[in-house]
Amino acid sequence: MSIKPLADRVLVKPAAAEEKTVGGIIIPDTAKEKPLKGEVISTGNGTKDEEMVVKAGDNVLYGKYAGTEIELDGEKYLIMRQSDILAILS
Repeated sequence: MSIKPLADRVLVKPAAAEEKTVGGIIIPDTAKEKPLKGEVISTGNGTKDEEMVVKAGDNVLYGKYAGTEIELDGEKYLIMRQSDILAILS
C-alpha cells in the first residue's frame, strides 16, 4: 500500500531512537526519547499560498509533538504539515 499526502502535508519516517548513551549506558525501551529527526518519504503538492520546500529523501528536524503517527505495512510514520518541520539537514 502507498500513501500520498495532500496539500502541504509531508510523510516522514522517524529515525531510530538511540540505544546507548555517549557513556555506553543502554537505554531501556520505556525510557527512550521520541526521535526528533527523520527522512521525508513523500510530500503533497503544496497550497496556493505555500509551495513545498522539502522533497522526498530530505532529512529533517521536527518538533517534539509534531504530526500524527500512523502505521503502514508494519512501519511507523508521521504525517505532518510542512510548517511543523524546523530544518532540513544537509
